[in-house]
Amino acid sequence: MNVLFLCTGNSCRSILAEATFNHLAPAGWHALSAGSHPAGALHPGALALLANEQISTLGYYSKSWDALPSVPDIVITVCASAAGETCPAYLGPVLRSHWGVDDPGHVTGTDAEKDAAFRVTYGILRARIEAFFALPLEQLQHDPVRLKAELDNISSVFAPAAPKEALVC
Repeated sequence: MNVLFLCTGNSCRSILAEATFNHLAPAGWHALSAGSHPAGALHPGALALLANEQISTLGYYSKSWDALPSVPDIVITVCASAAGETCPAYLGPVLRSHWGVDDPGHVTGTDAEKDAAFRVTYGILRARIEAFFALPLEQLQHDPVRLKAELDNISSVFAPAAPKEALVC
């Protein structure tokens, strides 16, 4: 099964999700990431955090959804539409869910505040991905209605409150 993590720039959140998903994925599951308007480069904060977590970024780059090597089975958008972002709508016959998180790449302030924002975003995404892998995936692969409900539930349950100072944009 291929999971596409999609956001606008494909430089922070979707890259964090793709790398973390692939780091934790059981056999048969693979993540990709893309953007509707890719930034063209990965955010240094995302790269630093993944390196600190010992998660490989080899081969990852900011890319358009037009450049995907395969058709995804599941598309998870990670943009924060509540923050006024335009969340891209992937067109295609796939299961979709929304796991919105604030973009740590837009945080201003001290280096410590910026690093904290990346840690918050990573923590939320990692908790959601771990919850995803805790699901009875063998059963859910054959029940798309239930799988979508579980994916949507993961988003609502695993949304810890972030410190206000970490999310100042």
